Amino acid sequence: MRPIIVPFFISHQGCPHQCIFCDQTRIAGAAGELPDHEAIRSRIAAYRGTAGGNAVEVAFFGGSFTALSLVDQERLLGPLQSLRERGEVSGIRISTRPDAVDGERLAWLRRMGVYTVELGIQSMDDRVLSRAGRGHTAAQVVSACRLVKDAGMVLGAQLMPGLPGDTPATSLASLREVLALDPDFFRIYPTLVIAGTRLAELYRVGEYIPLSPADAVSLCKELLKTAFRAGVPVVRIGLQPTAELESEGGVVAGPYHPAFRQLVEGELCLDLTRKLATDLPRGSDVTIFCAPSRVADVAGQRRGNLETLRREGINVASIIADPAIPRQELRVEAGSVSRRGNLFTITSIGETHLVN
Repeated sequence: MRPIIVPFFISHQGCPHQCIFCDQTRIAGAAGELPDHEAIRSRIAAYRGTAGGNAVEVAFFGGSFTALSLVDQERLLGPLQSLRERGEVSGIRISTRPDAVDGERLAWLRRMGVYTVELGIQSMDDRVLSRAGRGHTAAQVVSACRLVKDAGMVLGAQLMPGLPGDTPATSLASLREVLALDPDFFRIYPTLVIAGTRLAELYRVGEYIPLSPADAVSLCKELLKTAFRAGVPVVRIGLQPTAELESEGGVVAGPYHPAFRQLVEGELCLDLTRKLATDLPRGSDVTIFCAPSRVADVAGQRRGNLETLRREGINVASIIADPAIPRQELRVEAGSVSRRGNLFTITSIGETHLVN
């Protein structure tokens, strides 16, 4: 069973720079003040009350945890130690900057129960990093990733395609460079223009053009397939919806959607269905079989995939949820033909001729 994550948002805390894209208060929906002992313990108790026996992990998101003063780090981690000893907290995860990581800090964090470190990498192109105001280089990313892995910790990597100066090619190159550093998981956040940021100013004067929704979906689809082929899970695509992000004017421009990942995986389903329906007679009635959790992805947002396929001469008569089908596969049946394929490689696995 997956652990229940107890989140604490410490937006901007410890950050030595103000990146041009960042307004953590809007992004996280929290002001970012450091919680005190009582707030930490009470929130964990509330989450444990609904965990249903699942393990509970504490996560400090936003900010740069390892750039906080040691006093503040102890203030946050100290209340968790007795809970760890009693088995009420199974692990701790933090997010931080690549240039705020060293062996001594990581060793201390391990002793304090931190086992997962997520690095805000964003890009491996130094020109993109410079224009974004990140304040670190790709070489520092390489060093930080190696230090986290050498410390025996779980490494998470956050990438942000679509920053100023970025291209689909550099985004894919960044992903491949980070894959070579053996990350355990990715988060992918297409760049949004958030109100009140320097990026919003650049957008208003025409010096920055964000990814269109269609281009962002297409690029993230390629990033997701590349990570999948390398065996590294992508645990999130697109920012978590918050009241602040969804308020009027919160997102000035860019490919924001509260279910962005579904758009991406819906496109994968559309691509594979097209592949499996290749050379079928135009107007053929097809039945698509998929894992139960894939039905909405196969249909697409507002059943858009089905309408697209209909216009292309493929009539989807029904979508059938089949628990026996792996989540990464689809099966298409038309007449006496049955074909299976993989969503993340967009290849046909096999064809069977059914007996009528």
